[in-house]
Parts: sequence; C-alpha cells; structure tokens
Amino acid sequence: MRETIDRIAVLGNGLMGTGISAVFAMAGKDVVMIGRDAGRAGAALEVVGKQIDEFATRGLIDVDHARESHRRVSSSADPGHAASCDFVMEAVTEDLAIKTELFAKLDDVCADDVVLASSSGQPASALTAKVKRPERVLAAHFWFPATLIPVVEVCPSPVTAEAATARTMALLREAGKEPVLMQRETPGMIGNRIQFAILREAWAMWAEGIASAEAIDTVVRQTLGRRLGVTGPIESAELGGLDTLHAFAVSLLPHLDASPKPAPEVTQLVESGARGFANKQGIYDWSNRDGDALKAARVDELFRWLKKDAGK
Repeated sequence: MRETIDRIAVLGNGLMGTGISAVFAMAGKDVVMIGRDAGRAGAALEVVGKQIDEFATRGLIDVDHARESHRRVSSSADPGHAASCDFVMEAVTEDLAIKTELFAKLDDVCADDVVLASSSGQPASALTAKVKRPERVLAAHFWFPATLIPVVEVCPSPVTAEAATARTMALLREAGKEPVLMQRETPGMIGNRIQFAILREAWAMWAEGIASAEAIDTVVRQTLGRRLGVTGPIESAELGGLDTLHAFAVSLLPHLDASPKPAPEVTQLVESGARGFANKQGIYDWSNRDGDALKAARVDELFRWLKKDAGK
C-alpha cells in the first residue's frame, strides 16, 4: 500500500465527515471533503474551521497551526476527485446501498495502492459487493465527536491485506488517534456492542418501573462512568477478583434483560414521534432540562481529557 500519505479524501460532509476532515487537517494532511450536495460545501467548510479553531482556543494547537489547518481543507461534490488522493475515508449516510455504489466508484477511480476505509459501523465485507479489489477495503470506525474521541476501531475483512491494515493504523496514530485493531468482523464492533448492552438494560429497568431515568443515569455517571475512564470492564473485574465477579455474574445474569428488541415502551415512544431532545419528546421531560447545556458540559469534559492526554 502507498507509503506516503499527503492528501486524503473524506467522502461525506456531515457530522462525521467534517470532524474527520478536521482531524486529518490538524495532522498536517491536505484534505478534500467530498459531499453530494454542492450547496452545503461552504457550510461544511465552516464547520471544519470552527472545530479547528476550538482546538486553538482550548490551547491544544497554536494559532499558526490552526491557520495552516484551515488552508489544508478543500471541498468538492465529485467523488472522482478522490483519484488524486493517497488515502480515502468514507463517512456518508448509513445506507448500505449508497455505500456499496460509492465504494464501487472509488475502486474504479483510485490507484491500486490506495486504501479505501469506511468510518461507519458496517463490516467492510458488506461494502465490497461491487469492488474489484476488496483487499484494500477495511472499516475504521470513528466515534462522535471525531475530533474529541481518541479511539478508532479498525476492522479488516477476511480478505483485507495486512499492508492495508498496517497503513491505516499508522496513519491514525500519526493523526493523534488510538487505533484499536479487531481480530474479526462483528455487528456493532466493540464499543457499540457494549454501549447497547448498557442501553438495553437501562431502558428495561425504566420500562419495568425499577427506577426513574434520572436515577439510572445518576448511578451510571457516578459509578461506572467514573471508573471506566481509568479501568475497562475486564480490567475492573480482574482487579476486583475474577472469581468474585464470575460468581456474581452466575447469580445476576439470569435476571438481566436479554430481549433482541428494545423495550416495548421505548418503541411506543418512537412510533408516536418521540426523538428525545431533538423534539423535546422522550423518556425525559425536556421542557425542564437544558439539553444544550448538557452537550456543552460533555464537550468541556472531553476536551479536559484530551488536554490531560496531551499533558497540558
């Protein structure tokens, strides 16, 4: 695979595409952000610029670095412009049909030694139905916000070349990320499988009247949330005593929710039009809660962690 990566194509100029573009621009790469809607190009570039500027405001990069990063990002509506790039990162809407056609196009226009990566949670093998060279396709799943979450889950397909995986891991490290290599494909990868196990149990306890949403969220924030930022679940179990946690699991697991579907009460809310904070309808009464303040507090905390990681 191509050794030198100076220019990166990011397909998609939404929430993930803009964040990923900012990440690579701040890492000193030229980025062409390619979106289907040419009319959104200006707004998308503005979003990228604001994300870069916030890193300067927070003291993670200096003003000159921010200005240079701004200059490195351009925009296009033509996927063909990926042909001039050394690495491709797809970040379009989560629609498998759209992704499949896009990867076929990218496979046609990009040089043989260019890695084609997908930032979505879709397995790479699901994206290669029309690709002639599937050995250069893999998944590199960024978490939102892409600029603030260090981990990227890298998952090759059974036919992905080792060189493609190694090149992707090296690029992500160069961009300041912490790539985690998966040993095989699975729906949801690592993080989402754990996240949705927690969410399923939280929804179930609320639906069964075991505790209020406020109580459940408080317990998770003030217990697991405090600890998991230092030790992961397997580490925590072994620090606490593997035999002890195993015995507790034997007695507790039969009582946990194992449904293959969300709690019916949550499904009913969604079917009635509830979207949570977006339309102030959900499990919480959002008329009495400041969702924007919660988002801002979350961003502040994520920046605090980044500064700690950077020793600042």
